[in-house]
Amino acid sequence: MPKRTRLSILLLLASAALVTACGGGEQRQVIQNKGSDTLVNVAQAWAEAYQTVNPVVVVAVSGGGSGTGIAALINGTVDIANASRAIKDKETKLAKDNGQDPVKHVVGFDALAVYLHGDNPLDEISIEQLAEIYADGGTYLNWGDLGVEVPGCQDQEIVVVSRQNNSGTYAYFREAVLGDKDFKLGTRDMHGSKDVVDLVEKTPCAIGYSGLAYATDHIKMACVAQETGGSCTNPSVATAVDGSYPIARPLFMYTNGEPTGVVGDYMNWIKSNEGQCIILEKGYAPAIEANCG
Repeated sequence: MPKRTRLSILLLLASAALVTACGGGEQRQVIQNKGSDTLVNVAQAWAEAYQTVNPVVVVAVSGGGSGTGIAALINGTVDIANASRAIKDKETKLAKDNGQDPVKHVVGFDALAVYLHGDNPLDEISIEQLAEIYADGGTYLNWGDLGVEVPGCQDQEIVVVSRQNNSGTYAYFREAVLGDKDFKLGTRDMHGSKDVVDLVEKTPCAIGYSGLAYATDHIKMACVAQETGGSCTNPSVATAVDGSYPIARPLFMYTNGEPTGVVGDYMNWIKSNEGQCIILEKGYAPAIEANCG
């Protein structure tokens, strides 16, 4: 092929790539969104749906945990931090010392489910019993301590499944269930919400906690009571909204100051009926009363 022809083809390809990158003449803008593993699936769904709303805005989503997202906001390396827990006072101070101003946006609600293997005969559990299983100094070590025998669990020893300590789910469970006590040594700390559910599904002796949206048909969710012997409530979108489920929690997005420009437009869309119907489809309760048909 003659040199001039090859040069012409390269120039044409370069021009086509430039048009694609600029959205046909408009500069592509990127919103960096990072944090909560609980929220990562819905955050990705929002990002994909928003491409049809504003094709020149790309939302780059990554997980890593609420602590990771908040740390990135503190350092000024993300536009939006996802969190399944509220920002801590010390994190707010660090952010302000670094010239950042974290602003909280409630984007939905979650019922933090207690997951059991499908063959586990236990149907309900209390906050007090969960603390005995999970908290440092807790006395429950075997399923017999809860009055059941689990088929397929050879020694009946409870396999305690938790999350890593940079997780907002970990922090919320510690506060709401353990009363800020430390977790027992020997818990199996999983990186993601799905990892918790997958391990419990495959392990008859196991118990774990994770977001409601990660439930499958192959795993059991316990009915949770505030006190042992008291009435229990099943985790659901409805019980997360009305607060009747004992370990329901809000889900947050944090921005640096009140969002403006493309970030402001995106946050407004997330809080709109369209955005809230997406979070409902993903198994979480919307932050507003959404008309989703």
